[in-house]
Amino acid sequence: MLLSAIQSPFQRLRDLLEGDEPGAAPIDMTIGEPRHGFPAFATAIIAEHWVDFGKYPPIAGIPRLTDAIGEWLLRRYAISAGSLAQMKIVPLCGTREGLVSALTIAAARKQAAPPAVLMPNPFYQAYLAAALTASCEPVFLDATEETGFLPDLSGLSPALLDRAAAFYVASPANPQGAIASEEYLEKLIGLARRHGFYIFSDECYSEVYQDAAPTSALQIAAASGSFERILAFNSLSKRSNAPGLRSGFAAGDADFLSAYLKYRNVACPQMPLPVQYASAALWSDEAHVECSRSLYREKFAIAWELLGRFPGFRRPAGGFFLWLNLAKFGGGEAAAKTIWKECGVKILPGSYLAQQAANGANPAKDYARLALVDPIDITREALARLASFLL
Repeated sequence: MLLSAIQSPFQRLRDLLEGDEPGAAPIDMTIGEPRHGFPAFATAIIAEHWVDFGKYPPIAGIPRLTDAIGEWLLRRYAISAGSLAQMKIVPLCGTREGLVSALTIAAARKQAAPPAVLMPNPFYQAYLAAALTASCEPVFLDATEETGFLPDLSGLSPALLDRAAAFYVASPANPQGAIASEEYLEKLIGLARRHGFYIFSDECYSEVYQDAAPTSALQIAAASGSFERILAFNSLSKRSNAPGLRSGFAAGDADFLSAYLKYRNVACPQMPLPVQYASAALWSDEAHVECSRSLYREKFAIAWELLGRFPGFRRPAGGFFLWLNLAKFGGGEAAAKTIWKECGVKILPGSYLAQQAANGANPAKDYARLALVDPIDITREALARLASFLL
C-alpha cells in the first residue's frame, strides 16, 4: 500500500483522464511549475561561466554561493551575524534532493526499530519516499481544515515522539497554503529537543505569500540561542521561477549538516559551477522576487473576483495553489474528470496527494489543487471556465 502511495500523482491523473477529450482548449493547472520567466541576468551568468561545466564542482559550494545564501538569511529573517556563524549552510541540487537524502543521517542517529518519520497528510511525495528509503515507519498526521491545515501537535503521544527520527513540516503548506505561526514553530521545536528528533522544515514556498512574510524555523531557533535539531530547506524553484535550475540549500544544525555534508560528498550530486554562480546572483536580488509575488497576488485577486462566491472558497496565506473543496461535485477525483470533460481545465485531485488510512478514509478526498502559475490571461480564462461550472 505504501509503495503505491509514492507513485506520481500526475501519472494517476493521466490514467484517470485517459480517453476523455477536453471540453475546450486545454489549460493545465496541476503542476506547481512557476511560469513567470527565468531572470535574464542569471542566463547571462550561466553563459559567462559555461566553460566551467567542464570541471567537477565543490560539493560544499563556492564561497560566493554560500555567502550569498547567508546574506539572504540575514536580510530575510533578521538573523544576527552571530547566529549565522552558529549555523551551517549546505547547497543542494533542489530541496527535494536534500529532503530525501538528509533523512539517512537522521535515521542513523535514532535508536529505534524502526525509527518513525512524521509528516503532514496531504504531503509532498518526497517525504514518503525518504522514509521508505531510510527504512523508517512513515506516520501520517492529517492536516485538515479543523487543524488549520497543519498537523495537530497537541495529540501526539510521547511514545511516538520518542521513536521519531524526523518531523517534516511545510510552511507555507503544499497544497493548502497554511503558514505556521511563531507559536506553532516554538512548540514543535520544544518537542524536537525534548524527544530527540530533527525538524525538516520545508520552506520552498516562503517567498510566495499574500500579506505577512512567513516565519522560518531558523528565526525561532535563533531566538532560542541554538539551531540544535533544526534544519530548514529552501530553493530558487518557486522564489526565482527557476525549477529547472535545481538549486537550493539546507541550513541550521551545524553538527548534523557537517555529518550530512560528508555523506553528500560520496553519495549525492554536485551543483554545476555555472549554476552556482547564477544561484549566488539570484539569492542576492529581490527585485525579480517582488515582481513575481505581485503577479501571484493579482492572480489570487482574480480568483476571488470569479470564485469568491463559491462556498468555502479560501484565499491561502502563502503558496500559489487554490485548495478547493469539491464534495458537492462528488469529491476531487470525480470533479477533476468532469471539469476536464466540460471545461478543458486540468486540476489535481487532492486524494492523490494524501495517504489513505486503513479504514479507507482520505483527508483530502473532497479537495482538488489548482496551481495559479500561468500568465494572467490564461489564469483568468481557466478560472472563468471553472466559475461557469462551479457557480
